[in-house]
Amino acid sequence: MSIAFTFPGQGSQAVGMGKALADASAAARAVFAEVDDALGQNLSALMRDGPEDELTLTANAQPALMAVSLAALRAMEERGFSLKDKVSYVAGHSLGEYSALCAAGMFSLADTARLLRIRGNAMQAAVPVGEGAMAAIIGLEQGDVEAACAVAGCQIANDNGGGQLVISGAKGPVEEAARICTEKGAKRALMLPVSAPFHSSLMAPAADAMREALAGVQKNVPVVPVISNVSVSPSSDAEDIAAKLVQQVTGQVRWRETVEWFGANGVTTLYEVGSGKVLSGLARRINRDLATANVGSPEDVDAALTVL
Repeated sequence: MSIAFTFPGQGSQAVGMGKALADASAAARAVFAEVDDALGQNLSALMRDGPEDELTLTANAQPALMAVSLAALRAMEERGFSLKDKVSYVAGHSLGEYSALCAAGMFSLADTARLLRIRGNAMQAAVPVGEGAMAAIIGLEQGDVEAACAVAGCQIANDNGGGQLVISGAKGPVEEAARICTEKGAKRALMLPVSAPFHSSLMAPAADAMREALAGVQKNVPVVPVISNVSVSPSSDAEDIAAKLVQQVTGQVRWRETVEWFGANGVTTLYEVGSGKVLSGLARRINRDLATANVGSPEDVDAALTVL
């Protein structure tokens, strides 16, 4: 049995996330305290009590989701679990790649929190609110979506699998591409309630900000290989991984291919570590032969440790 740990991205946040972990685990509480200290903000209180609209802000949601993922992992580790000994690969969806890298020891927890705060602020600032957009295209072949984006002038941001592609760019082109996709037979073309056109060329200023930020942090060799969003290949080279994190800001999150790569390279079980169950649902649609499990609560930690 080969295991991979995956870490969720934006959209999995919810008020109250992490509270049960903090109540049950001293190691989890320490994670939240360290993130609060690194950011100079009581982010853990915002996660626990809301309000939801403030938690959903990109600059808050990104470090908050990472904190929950690392709290769940540390709750396992305080009871003897070893990522290095038990897990073959790690990967994360967009911001979740930072969670994966922190879990694997490439970045410290405090540095990861600060990097995600920089990333969230830079992504929000790259495009004025209202000028960018994203849309989910359901039930249309990737080639047809790519063709629509080429005509309209936008791009595919996420290939989430299960017939779900997300497009991103300036508002007008995204709306035009969504219209074309509907005409081509998409089951749905749904504009998404997001504040910026993530993973598009319009995020170039944010990529520059992350290049500078990543150059200034300590980078260690990860204890397990990390599968990159943009290359769908494993790496343990810290500088190579950092370069791919810069590319990720404007590049496509190739999650369908990531799950397919796991299946083709001996992985039998995917654990989604952190808030929500989005990645587990996507994995089941992509490859039904992969077993999935979640680690986001004390009960989940108990269940995982009986197997791992």
